[in-house]
Amino acid sequence: MSKVVLITGGSTGIGKSVGEYLIQKGFVVYGTSRNPNNYKNSEFPILQLDVKKVDTINKTVNTIISAEGKLDILINNAGAGITGPIEETPEIEIKANFETNFFGPINVIKAVLPQMRKQQKGLIINVTSIAGYMGLPYRGIYSASKGSLELLTEAFRMELKAFNIDMTNVAPGDFATNIAAGRYHAPLLENSPYKTSYGKTLDLMNEHVDSGSNPNMMAEAIYKIIITKKPKGHYKVGEFMQKFSIVLKRILPDRIYEKLLMKHYKL
Repeated sequence: MSKVVLITGGSTGIGKSVGEYLIQKGFVVYGTSRNPNNYKNSEFPILQLDVKKVDTINKTVNTIISAEGKLDILINNAGAGITGPIEETPEIEIKANFETNFFGPINVIKAVLPQMRKQQKGLIINVTSIAGYMGLPYRGIYSASKGSLELLTEAFRMELKAFNIDMTNVAPGDFATNIAAGRYHAPLLENSPYKTSYGKTLDLMNEHVDSGSNPNMMAEAIYKIIITKKPKGHYKVGEFMQKFSIVLKRILPDRIYEKLLMKHYKL
């Protein structure tokens, strides 16, 4: 029988590419969106789900299990970007980002675990970010939310071993998606002490997304994880230098690495 896959945020970008790729490989795929009516031409069903609303999560998970009798794979892909000086980022926006990028995935995981335990097997893939491995200037909240999910997965893996449920992270670099259009930008304030440096960094971040890699690279990487018998805890997907930046952080003194980042962002 074909494996059943749930992809949160499966209507656009990486989630859509992963879903379409897995369908070609014979999987049964369900995606989610807060507004599924906007994606009626999707190659796979798009169900209504908001990771910040537990009732929508439970309803969608139960719908899939009722229809298919099982749920083999969860891909926690739904996420939100956020940029801005931490000092000038409203607390409500900081909390909203963590609700989507951290607490949201936890809620979806909690919803699928009873079924996976019943099956005595399952795989959960959390889509994090290479930005979660380092504190990036003017992306500090995003780095923190994705980094938190990375660490959470490490703990979860050990807790779930006894139930034959695997969990892993896959951290993408910059990909050509619409994430820049949907993320929260703290406004460039005229009287802000960060105006010049934040403006430069914001332009650079948008350039990286516009010239990012093809999302199909993520689709191929996730498929390889799915067919791996014993997935590792962490995977990184992106251009060489993006992945190598994690290695540099591990081996370089803090101040040297900080200088490299500041030079990259022209600070």
